[in-house]
Amino acid sequence: MENGRRSSRRWLDVGPERIEAWLEEFAARHGPAQVEMGNGRDIVTLSAADGSVIDCHVPFPPLSPAATGTGADLAAHAAADRAVGVLLARLGGYAAGVFTGAQPQLVASKVGSRLVHGRSAAGGTSQHRFARRREKQAREALEAAADNAVGVFGGFSGDLDALVLGGDKRSIAALREDPRLRLYFDIAVERFLTVPDPRLVVLQGTPRLFRAVRIRLTEYVDQADDVRR
Repeated sequence: MENGRRSSRRWLDVGPERIEAWLEEFAARHGPAQVEMGNGRDIVTLSAADGSVIDCHVPFPPLSPAATGTGADLAAHAAADRAVGVLLARLGGYAAGVFTGAQPQLVASKVGSRLVHGRSAAGGTSQHRFARRREKQAREALEAAADNAVGVFGGFSGDLDALVLGGDKRSIAALREDPRLRLYFDIAVERFLTVPDPRLVVLQGTPRLFRAVRIRLTEYVDQADDVRR
């Protein structure tokens, strides 16, 4: 806290249909902001006179060379018509889908699961036997996830604009080793979706996340104003 001011920091996801209004509200609270754009045109930073700052992480970067980082630019870019593959994997569960259109529609998908036992508390020979069986189950589950992804994405080979990954990072890292998926991982975006067990309803909800502008907000509020609110 400085001179009776309190700062707060948080992350927000703001969809393309809301980003212009959200930035206008930020300016109303903190005053006009100076706009800066990183060399990679993947982050737009707005710095207000009162010290509040927002870093807007652009989905599917970079922004076009003509964009200046306005709310309209961010909204248009986030809502652009794309073919987006989504691959979700957790140990024993997987989902792959392709979304197309400015209002993303799931046009191809497949969801599945394989049994992978939890860890055993037993010791000795039984524990080693159980560990080998569990390792085999995990390997077969990942192979099934890769087969699933190849089957879904194969119909769009060369037509996908980007791949969005999610689930747990260990499972996705294992899938990266499958040579059949290499060309898809080459177009993977940086943002990773932390989602629950991959089911169809989870897959269907991913556009809300992958189209959002990810915002890191550092906001300063006068203590007196905070008390009045």
